[in-house]
Parts: sequence; C-alpha cells; structure tokens
Amino acid sequence: MRVSIGKRLFFAVLLSIMAVAAIGVELVRWKLSDHPAQPAANSEMDRLDDLVGALSTQYRQHHDWSFLPASPEQRKRWLRDELARVQADQKSGATPLSPSVAYRIGLLDDNEHYLAGAIANRMMVVVASIDRIQRPIVVDGKAVGYLVVAKSQNPDDELAIAFLIEQQRNLAILAAIGVLLSVLAAGLLAAHFRRPVKQLVDGARRLGQGQFATRLSIRRSDELGELADTFNQVAARLQDTEHWRQQWVADTSHELRTPLSVLRVQMEALQDGIRTATPDTIALMLRQVQSLTKLVDELYELARADLGQRQYDKASTDAWLLVQDVFAGFAEKFRVAGLAASIGTVPPRTMVHGDVERLRQVVNNLLENSVRYTDAGGRIMVSGAVVGDELHIAIDDSTPAVPADLLDRLGERFFRVESSRNRQLGGAGLGLALSRHIIEAHDGGLVFAESPLGGLRVILVLPLESFR
Repeated sequence: MRVSIGKRLFFAVLLSIMAVAAIGVELVRWKLSDHPAQPAANSEMDRLDDLVGALSTQYRQHHDWSFLPASPEQRKRWLRDELARVQADQKSGATPLSPSVAYRIGLLDDNEHYLAGAIANRMMVVVASIDRIQRPIVVDGKAVGYLVVAKSQNPDDELAIAFLIEQQRNLAILAAIGVLLSVLAAGLLAAHFRRPVKQLVDGARRLGQGQFATRLSIRRSDELGELADTFNQVAARLQDTEHWRQQWVADTSHELRTPLSVLRVQMEALQDGIRTATPDTIALMLRQVQSLTKLVDELYELARADLGQRQYDKASTDAWLLVQDVFAGFAEKFRVAGLAASIGTVPPRTMVHGDVERLRQVVNNLLENSVRYTDAGGRIMVSGAVVGDELHIAIDDSTPAVPADLLDRLGERFFRVESSRNRQLGGAGLGLALSRHIIEAHDGGLVFAESPLGGLRVILVLPLESFR
C-alpha cells in the first residue's frame, strides 16, 4: 500500500506528541504508585461510617435520593458540606479526617451512577493509578448507594489526588485541546513538506514529457528549497541542451545543403550537356567535395569529443617551440594575404604536458582564422607570457573587430560573426569549437577579447608542467 510522505509526516509528528504525553502519564503513575500500600485506607473509610449512617437516615426519610440538590455543582458541594456537618457532630476525641478527604469522596446510586461529591472518572483512575474504595449505603437490608473514596498508595499524595479529581474536567478539556492542536500541528507540518514535494514530482513529470521550460516557484531556505533550485538549474540546462540540439540539426543541415546544392547543379548541368567536364568544372566540384569532407570530419571529431572517445598522446612538450614551428609554416600565407606577422620573445617557462599533434591543430586553426578574417594590409602578432602556473599564448590581429557582445559566443558550434567573418571567407564555424574541446582536454581554456591591434585577441591558456 502506498503511503504518501504527507501521511508519514503527519503520523510521525502525532505519534511523537502522543509518546511525550504517555511518558508524562507514566511519570504521574510512577510518582503516585511508587510506594508500598498503606493500611490507612480502610481506617479512613471506617471513620466515614458516621457519614454513611447519615446518608442512610436521609434516604430512609425520603425513600429515595430526591433530597439531593438539582444542580451538579451544588451536589458536589453538598457532600462536602454534609461531611463537615457530620464531623462537627462527632465527639471531640475522635481522630480527625484528612482535610483532602472532602475532595476525594463521592456518592453513587445502587447502579453506580453519579449522585454527588467528587468521583474520579475511569480515565483518571487508570492514568493516576487511583484506588477507589466503596462502602455500601444500606437501608432495610438493601444497598441503595455507595460512598466512594479515592485513595493513593502513598498517603502523602492524597492532596495531589484531590487536586486531580477536582480538576479532572479541566484536565480532560486541556487534553482534548492538546490532541487537537497536535493533530493540527502535524497536519500543517505535513502540508508544509507535502506541497513542495508534490510540486517537485509534478515538475519532474513535466520534464519527463519534454516540457523543459518547467520551473518551480518554491522559495525555501531548507533542503527542499535547495532541491528546487537544483531542479530549476537542471531544467534550464535541459532546455538549453534541447535548444542547441535543435540548432545543431538546423545548422548541420544548412551547412551541408550549400556544397551539396553546388554539386547537384554542376552535375545536372553536365548531364544536360549545358556544361562540359572541363578542368575548372571538375576543380569546382572537387572543392565542394573537400568542403563536405572537412565539415563531416569536424562533426565527427566533435561528436567523439562529446562522447569522450578522443585519445590524447600526452607528453612533456615545449609549447612555445611548437607555436614557433606553426608560425613559420604560415609565412607564405601571411605574404599572400598581405599581412605583417610577428612573434614575441620566448617566455621564461614553456613546458606543458600535452598532445603535440592536437596542440599543433589548435594553433594552426587559430592562425588560419586570423589570416582568413584580417583585412589585407593588417597585422598579426603572437606573444607568450607566464601568468602564475599557466602559460598564456596570445594571438592578436587587426581589423575587423568582433562586437563585444558576441565575444562570449565564439567557440559555439556553427557560430560566425556574420557582419564580416562570414561564409564567403570559408569555414562552418566548427574550428573554434573543436579547438576549445582540445584545450579543455588539456585542463586549459580559450579566452576571447578585444585586441589592441583593433581586431580579435585569442588567448590560449595551458597549465605549465612543473605545476601539474
């Protein structure tokens, strides 16, 4: 059977309160009963024989109990007054009764129904371990009623017993109020926890149905509030992931469509005899095939990186020597593009732990982007510096610049700054994303910023080997 957390909390709190009450009751029972029985009980009842005789006489005169006051409160006081009157008529040498006895005696009829005085109810008898001693009131050989005395096993507790009997109605009301308040408190506490839990369950169910815009409006400072915040963060992450998945599919199909369209047009033209298979036509088609091959290779590499399947052959590597080597290989490209390129001095420490070929791929890609996107007549400058335990390799280029609000998006898949660095200049926007994956696999990072030369600054950050 399924029991909700709200019900569990409700019963846990209620049982806890009842346990505390039971412990209190047991303490009362222990206090009032942790003494050997005293022989004074019967002697006290014997001293009430005069009261029993007086009650018998009045019953014989009236033939019933009709002479008792009508009001319950007056009946309670009447028996006390009657006891006081009988004691006043007793001889002066008689042993006086305990002052508390007037609050511990009661009168029952022959069916043991309440008539007058103070009678400990059954619950009080059980809770306080009270002994009830009865003496029959006999008229013409027939018991017409009973005089009842409440006794404790310890005579020193007789005053406490009298107090409990006197206040038993009030105590019963307080107990009922306590139970109601405990039920209310347990219910409120259960609702206090059940409501956010229900919201969490409903939210998780909506997430399972693909409703990633689901958010919880739970504002709490406890663990449930922390769980709700974590839920919202996970939902936001899932929503972003779904958005990028959709964008990935759309961008991939878009990037594939262009070279495929060119190939289809060229092949249809050849098939229809509109164009002949000249070297220029074949070269154009080959460029589109190469573009498709490059795009598919980059997608494959990114997919492997996402799945953690890329293997890195890391070893102690002089990162600056690697940069110098790649930079030297770009000399002809710099000349053809009309760019002035320079490289700075060797940093004081340059050894890193990395995969030479992967790092070479990153540096090659960053320099390729600078050559491709820098206006003719501009500059490219490579510099290195040691910052703390990291090697920073910066590649600066001149105009055009990347808008400041788009710098954070560099490195996203298929992202290009359309205003100047667009498709006509080549690339599908996957090179930087792949480079970022490679550098992050080396515990480093790529940082994009505005260049003092007027264009873009890319900082390649790698941890130095001596600090690993």
